[in-house]
Amino acid sequence: MNDLVATDPDSPRKKRRRTVRSRALLPVSTGRRQHERSEEHILSLPPADEPAMPRHWRVGVFGVLDIGSTKMTCLIGRGEADGTLRVLGYGWRRSRGIRNGNIVDLKEAEQAIRATVGQAEDAADRRLDNIAVNLSCGHPESRLFNARMPIGGHEVSDSDMARVVTEGQARAYTEGRSVVHTLPIGYAVDDTYGIVDPRGQVCEQLTARLHVVDAATTAVRTLDSVLMRAELKMTGLVSASLASGLSVLDADERELGATVVDMGGGTTSIAVFGDGMLRHTAFLPVGGLHVTRDLAGMLSTSLDEAERLKTKYGAAELSAEDSGELITMQKIGEAAGSLTQVSRARLVSAIRPRIEETLELVRDRLDDAGFGRTGRERVVLTGGASLLDGVGPMAARILDRPVRLGRPLGIVGLPEIGANSAGFSTASGLLAWVAGADRGFHDADSPEPRPSGMLKRLVHLIRGRA
Repeated sequence: MNDLVATDPDSPRKKRRRTVRSRALLPVSTGRRQHERSEEHILSLPPADEPAMPRHWRVGVFGVLDIGSTKMTCLIGRGEADGTLRVLGYGWRRSRGIRNGNIVDLKEAEQAIRATVGQAEDAADRRLDNIAVNLSCGHPESRLFNARMPIGGHEVSDSDMARVVTEGQARAYTEGRSVVHTLPIGYAVDDTYGIVDPRGQVCEQLTARLHVVDAATTAVRTLDSVLMRAELKMTGLVSASLASGLSVLDADERELGATVVDMGGGTTSIAVFGDGMLRHTAFLPVGGLHVTRDLAGMLSTSLDEAERLKTKYGAAELSAEDSGELITMQKIGEAAGSLTQVSRARLVSAIRPRIEETLELVRDRLDDAGFGRTGRERVVLTGGASLLDGVGPMAARILDRPVRLGRPLGIVGLPEIGANSAGFSTASGLLAWVAGADRGFHDADSPEPRPSGMLKRLVHLIRGRA
């Protein structure tokens, strides 16, 4: 993993392909360095009690649906014994009826969902009845609460922990909003803070620090309604930013601290992780589709042509050779054989302001939430819009932090591989969540996902004979 660090803006500009896509190799000396200690003078950590075991997934096959503003993705998959996730079938279609993460046309959205899920069902040769979906509609908000519960000098029990979480949920209630996640991020017993699991501790008072993510109730109900019209039952609703973080961060990054910025088509989501927990989320109503619209307006071309130009020739930073490079394009209203040429510099000049604006909004949101310049953790960029050349160095400069480009980890069978798989980070994280990754977050609002396919039919058969 490469870190992209902020550089002096006055330094000579190098060619883009060298600075963004390549990795510098340092010569390795075979001899001992001057300040390197010999083995007999090193006090090492004790060996681990047991080797790290692969993640234990839930048994069964699960279906997830990422409803984005530019594309919808359905994954059907399962967890493997080696700790990886395997996609058995996927559907990948252009979104319809969605704008900035919100459903604006029920009929169009239903048809797009049916087509996407149907494509995945055909590929996996199984039918989905239940599905987990990402939350990006209803203006999601992230808030922190402290909930306290008297224990009376007894040991903290499971029921005590359930009561203190319920107390926090009651405090978090806001009319017109529905709580999606209630994530405990720490406990305190009396004056002792930083308790991970307070069960069995003796105290007078138990305090829970809770991270609550909620959204507009009407938007959540509309999402449930359109899924029911598509003959699907929503069994899980997961914050899109949380799902992206599960997908592109490893356990050490979530523990040490990292901020995930998922640059999608209609929205940009932010997730701040630390101590293994989700600390903060935020959503911005701006994404790659806005760049496409800027291009279409400036160049008087169609959205499809603007998208082609953006993905094939676009970049976030100008380089010296851009002014001399000409690109052939088709303008709106002109005959099919009538083509126009435009310089790549003009193309980049239309893209750069929107990318800069998006990253500046990310910086401001982090500052407002208290995770700005005081936090020096790494930023991980993912999502389709992050694939533009030069976005990484620009983010490092604006956010003033180390930056790397993230793609889904520990999953096989995605529609795209390599760097392009960054466009499927949310869907991959959704599959990880329902397959068992949610256990580590102790979400009080997360129902136990139901398996689909042969296992589900077997369970129904056993229940019917009981």
